[in-house]
Amino acid sequence: MPKTIVGTVLAAVLLFATLAGAQAPDSQIVIAFDVSIAPSFLEPAETSGIATPFVFLYALHDALIKPMPGNNMFPSLAESWQESADGLVYEFKLRQGVRFHNGDPFTAADVKFSFHRYKGVGAKLLHERVKSVDVVDPHRIRFVLHKPWPDFLAVYGTPATGAAWVVPKKHIEKVGEEAFKKQPVGLGPYRFVRSTPGVELVLEANEQYWRKKPPIKRVIIKGVPDRSTRLAMLKTGEADIGYLMIGIEAKTVKDDPKLRLVKTIPPATWYVDFPEQWNAKSPWHDRRVRLAAALAIDKQAINDAERMGLSRLTGSMIPSVMDLAARIEPYPYDPAQAKRLLAEAGYPNGFDAGDVTPVPPFVSMAEAVANYFAAVGIRTRVRSMERATFFQAWRDKKLTGVIVGVSAAPGNAGSRLENFVLSTAPYATGGLPELDDLIRQQSQERDRKRRESLVHQAQKLMHERVMHAPIFEPATLHGVGPRVEEPAIGLVPPLYFAAPYEEMRLKKP
Repeated sequence: MPKTIVGTVLAAVLLFATLAGAQAPDSQIVIAFDVSIAPSFLEPAETSGIATPFVFLYALHDALIKPMPGNNMFPSLAESWQESADGLVYEFKLRQGVRFHNGDPFTAADVKFSFHRYKGVGAKLLHERVKSVDVVDPHRIRFVLHKPWPDFLAVYGTPATGAAWVVPKKHIEKVGEEAFKKQPVGLGPYRFVRSTPGVELVLEANEQYWRKKPPIKRVIIKGVPDRSTRLAMLKTGEADIGYLMIGIEAKTVKDDPKLRLVKTIPPATWYVDFPEQWNAKSPWHDRRVRLAAALAIDKQAINDAERMGLSRLTGSMIPSVMDLAARIEPYPYDPAQAKRLLAEAGYPNGFDAGDVTPVPPFVSMAEAVANYFAAVGIRTRVRSMERATFFQAWRDKKLTGVIVGVSAAPGNAGSRLENFVLSTAPYATGGLPELDDLIRQQSQERDRKRRESLVHQAQKLMHERVMHAPIFEPATLHGVGPRVEEPAIGLVPPLYFAAPYEEMRLKKP
């Protein structure tokens, strides 16, 4: 073969290898995320009471305390803390020598600034109950409460709210809020490189991260709402991790010898919420109608179809693995009894219940619920919304019909009640005075046994009233490609995603 032809062929081979390497270099990992990437996901001050934003916060930012392997209250930016004997003061000793991605030193002033700047789902609660935030010295900060609050650390110091995640005071004051949102600066294991809103986020390793140097140089997170597309990316090698493989996609991953299906069950519960139960003119105001809806759903069949039968069925919207949670048996699947209850309530031919709106993008969950409702005469239509719009509408009490909801935000049963059940909670449309009293009492009770009793009473009352129709505590299934040695999924049990990022590893070439 002539030398010119050999050279041409060799050049083509080298070019192909270069392009292939550019798609999946050893120093880079690509994650196909299950929803579009909202700019608010990168902003600790705007956390919405769900787990999704923490997929990004664990990479870019850091918190005083956060769940980590082996410790759900791991001392991160705070080396230690003390609670006063009267429960009114929490003092944190901060880690020294830590710097933001732009080089600014981390100090107590940043912690105070971040707390007052926070406007997420727990802002009203925190700002009402915290009397003052006092900088003792650059590496010590003190929170003073109006009255004892046993859940202060669970609400402030975990992803239940995200309020303990810290941003740089001097930098934000210098560049302004809008510039910070476009190019966030944090304390996390990865620094911001660039972002295409909704589509892609590119991060590079922060080699000075205080805990450990991340072994993977670059992390790319792509917003891919369509499951089949995430699966295709995983099979072709375009993505190394594909989040939330459900149904046929999960089975396809499991059956592919080149891929791994990884399971974790975070503190989450899928359930049907009845926002119109507080409207006396709505059919949902009648307990018999709500009970009929709960009995109409074949939870095990949905589990088998959606999660390969790996989820835990439950009778509570409070995850059973949460501290202070009561284990409540699930409602049985009994469509015949559901029809009898509807007839007793005055709906022998069923009724039009309006929309079934799921947490995006889980339309198949809503379709399953709608089909089971239809079988007993409850006629609905599935409504699909953009994710940020959905959560805003839920918080603004604008959703009608029924909601197929879920939250995987950590905390405990008490904090979950305060976010989703208390009549003034962000994700509650109404409530009961006696239930509100129990929730408020437990939030101030410092005796462990008495508090647990109050929380269990609240959960029993919710069950008796059929305030929700719980489905299951979901097995969260992810696809992992052949290049990944350690995906870091399941290392932190309260989290459904890969964390901490600095523990992720690729196989050696």
